[in-house]
Formats: sequence, C-alpha cells, structure tokens
Amino acid sequence: MQDKGGWIYLLTNRPNGTLYVGVTNDLMRRIWEHRNGASDGFTRRYYLKRLVYFEHHDSIQSAIQRETNIKRWPRQWKINLITKDNPEWNDLYGQML
Repeated sequence: MQDKGGWIYLLTNRPNGTLYVGVTNDLMRRIWEHRNGASDGFTRRYYLKRLVYFEHHDSIQSAIQRETNIKRWPRQWKINLITKDNPEWNDLYGQML
C-alpha cells in the first residue's frame, strides 16, 4: 500500500474559541464528517466546524508527529499558527471544494 501522506488541521467554533487539532489521510472526508456531525465526541459536543488551519505532510507518520507536537503547544502558539495565514479566522472549508 502506497503512503499518500497526511494532513493536520485545526477546527474551532468561533474566532479565538475552543480549538481542536486533528490528523487524517483524507482531509475533505474528515472535515465533512465534522461539519455534518458524523463524528461523536469533542468536536460534536463543542460545535467545532470551522476549519481555520491545515497543512499537508508527505507521510502520515510525519503528520501524526506534527499533530502530537502541536497538541502539546501552549494555546497562544496555536493561535499564532492560525493568525499567521488566516488573521480573520475564516472558514477554509470552501477553499477545499
């Protein structure tokens, strides 16, 4: 099976709101699942549907490592990561379509 890489992404419910860091090998499918309530748990409980940041990695292993690192970051570092490229905290899901 060929490794197609992976994605890390950050979701929120509003600017400067609750943050969720995730990893997937299929970003479109995973964000669709979050937005349509197909995923139980944290993101559904807190209505985290706004995609505010994502990045691609050549391997799923490097994406998983990056997700693990980001989850350990202080909140302000995560906010800085988002606002560097998305200062208005726009929902980036539409850019993926």
